[in-house]
Amino acid sequence: MFAITGITGKVGGEVARNLLAGNQPVRAVVRDLRKGEPWAQLGCNLVRADINDAGALTSAFKGAESVFVLVPPNFDPSPDFHEARETAATLKSAIEAARPGRVVYLSTIGAQATQSNLLTQHTIIEQVLGELSMPITFLRPGWFMENFGWDIASATNDGVISSFLQPIDKPVPMVATADVARVAAELLQETWNGRRVVELEGLHRVTPHEIATTFADLLGRPVRMEPVPRETWESLFKSQGMKNPIPRIKMLDGFNEGWIEFEGAEADSRKGKVGLRAVLQTLIELR
Repeated sequence: MFAITGITGKVGGEVARNLLAGNQPVRAVVRDLRKGEPWAQLGCNLVRADINDAGALTSAFKGAESVFVLVPPNFDPSPDFHEARETAATLKSAIEAARPGRVVYLSTIGAQATQSNLLTQHTIIEQVLGELSMPITFLRPGWFMENFGWDIASATNDGVISSFLQPIDKPVPMVATADVARVAAELLQETWNGRRVVELEGLHRVTPHEIATTFADLLGRPVRMEPVPRETWESLFKSQGMKNPIPRIKMLDGFNEGWIEFEGAEADSRKGKVGLRAVLQTLIELR
């Protein structure tokens, strides 16, 4: 049996669908049983557990062949990342008590970076979970292509997309969530020893300019990327309600300056199968 957290989201849901398609038993770990009901109808064993409830997580993970751990994103963490430290301690306690056969943790590109940034939350959790005695894989995907779903309205209405990824001709490691879920499901069913890292990106790296031209082709209208001046980021993010925008700014700096990268660089990363055009086409159709 495979215990899946985050099953009501895009990645967790697709992980579960991949497993169910292979006739594998799935335990759906949800915070709200009502939201998990569609998964029960698909044949999943439904259990309630919050990511910060060690006791409930222990029960949810107990007896599992493999556990997929997805931590809800926190885009505005405290300066000391105490939320991530607390989550890491809770997860470690629950997994140690439950003793599942294997663990796959959804981490991120750049989790090994030494400069503090928004992704440091995963660095902290990786370090703590890396102390577990059972086999664990840290799956580190690139920038999610689906993030550009937020830009469909401006691309459609104005023909302009604001870009924090700069310069706009710099290739960025990106990946489709479908590939992340497919690889995660495969990893859950593998056998390995100790701690390992799997880094995942798409078939080729994507520039912001390519994103704009792909949108233009799909929408049938001119679309261009417009870089957002670096000096405006802090005030802009604060105007959007962020209390602590520095980690987000440093993450963007990391991508733009190149120090957020795969530990094994591009040559050693696993490559996905889903391209940018297919992802953007689906996002447009779902809008």
